[in-house]
Amino acid sequence: MEMKTSKNNLYQLLGIAFFAQALLPLIGGLVFQSLEVKGDTSITMSNIANHVPTVIITILLWIAALIGVIILGIALYDMVNHLNKTMAMIAFSMYLLEAVLAAVGQIFVFGLVKLSQQFLASGDAGLLSIGSVLLSCRHFAGEIAMIPFGVGAIIFYYLLMKAGTIPKWLAIWGLVTAPLIMVGIPLTTFGIAVPNFVFAPYVPFEFFTGIYILIRYRKKSIKKRIMTAA
Repeated sequence: MEMKTSKNNLYQLLGIAFFAQALLPLIGGLVFQSLEVKGDTSITMSNIANHVPTVIITILLWIAALIGVIILGIALYDMVNHLNKTMAMIAFSMYLLEAVLAAVGQIFVFGLVKLSQQFLASGDAGLLSIGSVLLSCRHFAGEIAMIPFGVGAIIFYYLLMKAGTIPKWLAIWGLVTAPLIMVGIPLTTFGIAVPNFVFAPYVPFEFFTGIYILIRYRKKSIKKRIMTAA
């Protein structure tokens, strides 16, 4: 009974982690984008300096999301390592690398906040070039993090399908669309234009998977309790 309860808790953790680490960076990213003016570092830095609490909130959202990525990696590893421990460990390591790279990106954002405040106070145009570099580094770190994410996701989704944790059609959805993120987003950081519709098929995947796991295994848990009580 204790083992079943532990397994149910792992499923619930997996579902919550899937959903949370997809939602939090989406909110943080959209809020930060509302302050960023492409091609105009001066306005971007002024917006950041005038909305410091908002930018700090986006940083905290990203940190929470990255904690979610690590928790998701742990949950996925626990779920599938019995199938292939080496593959599961490689995938988990890729998730850790993704989290580290994305965290570095938020360090650049924090540095940009301080620089933007100096720029607003002094009006020193020389700070604009530094701000542009910090902004570019922020984008580079977050976008290049999609490479280890893609590697880890492909391995984990394959193992989840093999374990029967998620249905084959759902796993295939992830296996087909995750490489688009892994390749497409890093290309954008090198100035290669990739249409947004390329990324669109993956966007709802993590939300749907999280909700699917929560509902499916919640129902199983309730059904088991009813049968036990009977």
